Amino acid sequence: MYNNYFSLKQAPFSIAPDPRYLFMSERHREALAHLLYGIDSGGGFVLLTGEIGAGKTTVCRCFIEQVPDNCRLAYIFNPRLTVEELLLTVCDEFGIELPPRGPGATGAKVYVDAINGYLLDAHARGLNNVLVIDEAQNLSADVLEQLRLLTNLETSERKLLQIILIGQPELREMVERPELEQLAQRVIARYHLGPLSESETGAYVAHRLAVAGVNGPIPIPSSLTTLIHRLSHGVPRRINLLCDRGLLGAYVENSREVTRPILRRAAQEVFGGENADVRRYRWPVIAGGVLTVVALSAAAAWQILPRQSSAPVTIAKVAPVTAAVASPAPKPSASTQKPAAHASQDAALRELAALWGEPLPAGDACQAALKLNLRCNKGKGGLYELRLLDRPAIITLHDQGKTGYAVLTHMDDTSATLSVDGKRQTVNLAALAPLFDGEYTTFWRVARGFRDQVGASDHGPDVDWIAERLAEMNKLDAPPVDQPLGPRMQGLLRDFQSKQNLKADGVAGPRTYMRMNQLSGVDEPRLLSLNRTDK
Repeated sequence: MYNNYFSLKQAPFSIAPDPRYLFMSERHREALAHLLYGIDSGGGFVLLTGEIGAGKTTVCRCFIEQVPDNCRLAYIFNPRLTVEELLLTVCDEFGIELPPRGPGATGAKVYVDAINGYLLDAHARGLNNVLVIDEAQNLSADVLEQLRLLTNLETSERKLLQIILIGQPELREMVERPELEQLAQRVIARYHLGPLSESETGAYVAHRLAVAGVNGPIPIPSSLTTLIHRLSHGVPRRINLLCDRGLLGAYVENSREVTRPILRRAAQEVFGGENADVRRYRWPVIAGGVLTVVALSAAAAWQILPRQSSAPVTIAKVAPVTAAVASPAPKPSASTQKPAAHASQDAALRELAALWGEPLPAGDACQAALKLNLRCNKGKGGLYELRLLDRPAIITLHDQGKTGYAVLTHMDDTSATLSVDGKRQTVNLAALAPLFDGEYTTFWRVARGFRDQVGASDHGPDVDWIAERLAEMNKLDAPPVDQPLGPRMQGLLRDFQSKQNLKADGVAGPRTYMRMNQLSGVDEPRLLSLNRTDK
């Protein structure tokens, strides 16, 4: 209805699973990495859980598209089945030919024998077999037990069937029941898919509008990102419902863009009587799965899982985030030894400062760095934010009550390189995520007299520097010196922040300085591209 009004080729926020609108956040990429890890893990169960509308099916479809040629995959999307119905469905999905039923062969045994024969034959031909069950929270306890029994068939090296269970959070509770303890012990990896962050929400909305062909004024301005995130809780399906109704409301009111009142009314309509601002979801505080590897010793507190490598992503100038899908995983190659870690954050910071070519003098590391025009920036945003910052950082690792610090020197689609005392180790992002709670510290370089943040009413050398960078980026004449940021420069600053997935508040803080440094060609270490940190 509103497509022509906003010059759109199609509705950007349909809840239909159109692959053209695929948007993979950092959380979706980590969930995908867990599923891909499961293919070469030697059998057992992998659990992927998430709230309704979180994108589990999106991740599953990406996974199915990347299954290697030597892998046979069966997919069950309606698991409200009896034991015999499930076994028959497994046979149908794998294309297993059933023998004629003899007088003495009845019940599930016929199907189990056929499945076992098929798995042995597939293993002899070098094929892996993966069974994916969607909406797995609907499985009965009897069916879950039968699935566990199917994983009993194994060689001396591996189990012959990998089972991936995808479902809502209730699935986690089911697996923890005492009567399913044997199944829980065979879960080799699990991941809970959390919501999009605020910056990811803005990128998600911008991505869908771009795919829909918007070529004029943006009908949903980036200034609404915070409100959209709060009303939708970062759940993709809720974002779609909210933005679709918001565009319809703007069309009805003859407005060229969605406004805050329109968006609030849209939330009232699509979310019914719920208080969308305060509704509480069951999301974990820290995004990132809990990776459980039963086969590894519990004493190995810093164990790292094999890595699936793919072509590294080089981001020199960050454009708005678009869809990204990890490459198919070749054979694991990363070390399975536990990653080392500095016991002291101060020691890690000194190693980080060396990447900037600045040995720190004695004393508090951040205070010592100030004397060298380096400033500490501490944050908590996880791997997605570090990817946007595109600079090495100290990351805090937690496991079984232990806390350590490592220098993150390089990251690509599926792996990260950590350094401790100059010794480097490449680990899988899916393995790193459970140890990393999002806390990081990095450095940014700026002239000693510059303030940490400046706004519209400030003036001085730091404001002049920001105005000059904005003018250069927009091919404008150099602005006058010692002037506050006027309305024009404020608009350019907000536009810059929005395009770089920063908070578009017109206040230049550390992250704005960092991006301006990078885009201006300032010589600083990079995280996502080959640079002097990798030499």
